[in-house]
Amino acid sequence: PLITGALLRAGAGEGAIGRVYAANTLGAIVGVLFAVHVGLPVLGLKGAMVVGSLVDAVLGVYLLYRYAPAPRHAALAALACAALFLPVALGFHLDVNKMTAGVFRHGDLESSREAKVLFEKDGKTATVHLMQYGSSTSIRTNGKSDGSINMTGEAESDRGTDEITMVLTAALPLALKPDAKTAAVIGIGTGLTTHTLLQSLQIERVETVEIESAMAEASRGFAPRNSAAFADPRSSILIDDAKTFFSSRNRRYDIIISEPSNPWVSGVSSLFTREFYRRIRGHLNPRGVLVQWFQLYEIDASLLASVMRALGEEFAHYAIYAPSDHDLLIVAGEAPLTAAADAKIFALPGLAKALSTVHLQTPGDLDARYLGGRSTLEPLFASYGMPANSDYFPVLDLNAARHRFMEKSATDVVALLNAGVPVLDLLEPGFARRPMNPQHQGAYSFERIENARQAAYARDFLMHRPQAPLGIPTQLQKDLEVVKLRLMECREPREFDVWLHSLLRVAKLVNQALRPDEAGALWSRIAGATCVPGLLAFQRDWIALFRAVGAREPRAMADLAAALLDSTPELHADGREYLLMASMTGAIAAGQRDRALVLWKAQEDNVQRAGQPAFRLLRCHAQPGAADACAEAFRAYAEN
Repeated sequence: PLITGALLRAGAGEGAIGRVYAANTLGAIVGVLFAVHVGLPVLGLKGAMVVGSLVDAVLGVYLLYRYAPAPRHAALAALACAALFLPVALGFHLDVNKMTAGVFRHGDLESSREAKVLFEKDGKTATVHLMQYGSSTSIRTNGKSDGSINMTGEAESDRGTDEITMVLTAALPLALKPDAKTAAVIGIGTGLTTHTLLQSLQIERVETVEIESAMAEASRGFAPRNSAAFADPRSSILIDDAKTFFSSRNRRYDIIISEPSNPWVSGVSSLFTREFYRRIRGHLNPRGVLVQWFQLYEIDASLLASVMRALGEEFAHYAIYAPSDHDLLIVAGEAPLTAAADAKIFALPGLAKALSTVHLQTPGDLDARYLGGRSTLEPLFASYGMPANSDYFPVLDLNAARHRFMEKSATDVVALLNAGVPVLDLLEPGFARRPMNPQHQGAYSFERIENARQAAYARDFLMHRPQAPLGIPTQLQKDLEVVKLRLMECREPREFDVWLHSLLRVAKLVNQALRPDEAGALWSRIAGATCVPGLLAFQRDWIALFRAVGAREPRAMADLAAALLDSTPELHADGREYLLMASMTGAIAAGQRDRALVLWKAQEDNVQRAGQPAFRLLRCHAQPGAADACAEAFRAYAEN
């Protein structure tokens, strides 16, 4: 404005406005180039800000000198600028602990006050810090954590879910494709994913693409936990933008891992678009796989559905795993995928050690994290009626930041593994989950594995094989004691049928978490109690239903649950939801989809949580090929 006003007063005419805008645009371009390539890397964030402010102030003083009516005006302005600028510039200080606190995310400065700064650098695209918080070390970009590792092996309470996610991001594709020889990783983060890939003796080359060189420098601070990423000759770290890298190099890989930052971070959402997946697909070898990490915190299930639709439009097959209760790993490829992980990875010393560090010790620990394949889960994503995330329709980019601010969550997608009825197992009966190791408690806890531990305790308690009740919830212990006292010891079960409510909660835990043979032994013991034949008919029907669910007998489930729905009008909410879920699951698994749809339409108005993922999944499976009708039904439900 000052330049324009001065030129107009000098009689330059309206063309001066265009020249000023042109000069301003050129200056902005030069300024960006200077800041990115010289200012930030050489001067740092503070130096770049001081130099930028100084240039602006000098230009202002020069214009006053050139156009002011009297020279003294410019002299006074210059003295005033110097008097203000020098103390501010010298006293200006960027507090590292405040910058790394991520206050924009959590509203908290205290957590970083005692942190130790191990590395700090202003890179071309971000300010990167390596911070030590007790026994945990975190790498941070612009104050946001992009991964943390417990470096001491102590204080397990300091461990988050980052480590298990990063290890599984590499170990899972190796277990599903053990013959893989080449891999590319998008985003270095802590370097743990690249390190884990290199523990496979079959891998010949791993190329890690990172846009910010300062991230790669900071990542060295996680040694020796990531030492292979930098020391192994099979590893290459390439500083480049992921889209540019794949566009400019004609290379193909057996595994491509996309592990960028959170999608609400500026520019990151473009790595979750249909166009990006199309580009990636062209760089996979035949039968190669893409592994895509996706967060479930600070996001909405509808945005996950948009990304899944984008990925599904470019890849014929995908399978979804949950490394933790807050993250997903999506494995996609053009060829059919093997859902069962190869147990041989536990025989490779390096991989076995990496997996053991995050308490993954058996193939069943991997099976426990399997949600399902495309044919199983696609109806769930279709129920949200979302368009595919695209460069031309950037659904994720436009909504991710808002959902982060509103603290949305899509973790109920993983809750399908703990729905109370083994919905996923019955919809995909070809996948047999192997025994897991449920005994560990503490860091890296996963709800399904914790439930398996509690279910094993419940089974042993009711079968008179007592264990110490370590970490057993009070409510579960009370339920077990009521069932044992009233039903199994036959203390007036007909008259005091409160045991039925307790048995329902126990059945949800046991039938979901234990394999059919394990659950079957318990239900045989309960059904064999001396007082069971004398129970009322509806009480015996409930026990028969629990036994059928535990045995994964779909027709018996559908018949018994539907009959109880019809004959028991006064049902509490949990009981009605359980019966509807069991009857619909059984009907669909038995090939009676029309029957499942009829059950849904008869009961949906009486179900409080009809919008939860389990019912969305069942409702859309009940009417295959009618994705629009399914989405419309849940849209109407949400509006009501």
